[in-house]
Amino acid sequence: MQQKALPALSRLSLKQLSPLLETYLEVQHLKQLYRQGWLQNGLKKEICESVAEHSFAAAILALFLADNYFPQLDLKKVLIMVLLHDFGEIYAGDLTPVNNLQAEEKYHREQQSIHQVLAKLPQGQKYIALWEEFEKGESPEAQFIKQIDKLEMGLQAHLYETLSQEHRTLFTQAADEAVKDAELKAIFEEMKKATL
Repeated sequence: MQQKALPALSRLSLKQLSPLLETYLEVQHLKQLYRQGWLQNGLKKEICESVAEHSFAAAILALFLADNYFPQLDLKKVLIMVLLHDFGEIYAGDLTPVNNLQAEEKYHREQQSIHQVLAKLPQGQKYIALWEEFEKGESPEAQFIKQIDKLEMGLQAHLYETLSQEHRTLFTQAADEAVKDAELKAIFEEMKKATL
């Protein structure tokens, strides 16, 4: 798969950049990458969140919830995982069911992106391994972040309903199905009542 040039990097000479700065600039792309699921379902671009905004909100939820309700989880691992969970989209884009890709192809594209972004860092292999662990849902921390990812989407759907007065049932149903933990479910239910 041919990787496209990112706007921030296309104007700079990569020979002059350290791996850390190059990675930082690659991550900046997530600020301009709008969440495609929302756009494909009729949300106006003016109010649509970027992938970076979603990642930030998910990280805040993960921090507060893990620290207050899930002391058995490794908080450092949780935070690294949640911060990295969407890095696969830097080069692959925000792929949704509309893209009509098999799960293996989506995973392969995102995995290539992860390697391109993180492998050059001194701790890159550690970060790649944590992203892989998240993708496979192999640990309690990965399973927690998968639920946080969907919980944040569900909370955002309710915010969009409040802003646009249009129902985002597809997203709230997906969140309802994915969020299993009682503490997380309670937060989602609270949001539903608050945005009626």
